[in-house]
Amino acid sequence: MATTDRQATTLALAHALSAAERGLAVLPLSRSKLPALRSPHRDDPAPSPCHGACGRLGHGVYDASSDPDRIRELFAAAPWATGYGIACGLPPHHLIGLDLDVKTGTDSSAALRELALRHLFTIPPTMVVVTPSGGRHLWLSGPPEVVVPNSAGRLAPGIDIRGAGGYLVGPGSRTGQGVYAAAPGTAHLAPAPCPRSLLRLLLPAPRAHHPLPASAGGHGQGLVQFVLAAHEGQRNTRLFWAACRAYEDGIGPALVDPLADAARATGLSEREARATIASAARMTGHRP
Repeated sequence: MATTDRQATTLALAHALSAAERGLAVLPLSRSKLPALRSPHRDDPAPSPCHGACGRLGHGVYDASSDPDRIRELFAAAPWATGYGIACGLPPHHLIGLDLDVKTGTDSSAALRELALRHLFTIPPTMVVVTPSGGRHLWLSGPPEVVVPNSAGRLAPGIDIRGAGGYLVGPGSRTGQGVYAAAPGTAHLAPAPCPRSLLRLLLPAPRAHHPLPASAGGHGQGLVQFVLAAHEGQRNTRLFWAACRAYEDGIGPALVDPLADAARATGLSEREARATIASAARMTGHRP
């Protein structure tokens, strides 16, 4: 590794440890802004969602930690890391990131100002990170009982949202495009509370409720409740187990929508939930 790369890794670790002192959970990133550690399941013939339950490193944002010893362990396993990511949605800040991108023909800052005028909110003083391309990341804090999903362009063109299961590139990170840095006068600021009217815009529209078919019986209701009781770090595992039991018991097709709805209620995205259920169907010899 070149000396400059070693220096970048040392600096990234120092910045990551500093972020952890503020209660932020971090993970090492490569110059591509992707997690520096590869998945330990990448060569599995039929990988199932794990999110770190196996105890090994390489589960992306699920590796994130605010424990200094754990952070040093992560960076020691990825000596090529030149940056760090900050996991969103976790206590104590329950971070929400507004990624104001810079794209041809798109003025994301103007779009945010228009939304603020239309929905009567103001972005309070908060931590702002300037990206190498000239974009900005606005850090906001969400209420602990609300799960904000990730989205791209749904709020407005050029505005991406980083929520539960996502991460923001931390200030001080060096990527192939340049260095991420705190905007002047904001480095000392904590993530400001997300305005309520903005928070409502960040949440998905309510879905139609899928009642359990009579054929699913009490066992089906029990599987749905099992998924609803999942905590952070076990949501995919519980969903996969419940879906496998449903297909093995012949009620899998009837429970696809109820299980997906339950998984979404715990914070999984629609795509992730349905991919996990489809994986369970294949594992048990059924067509998704």
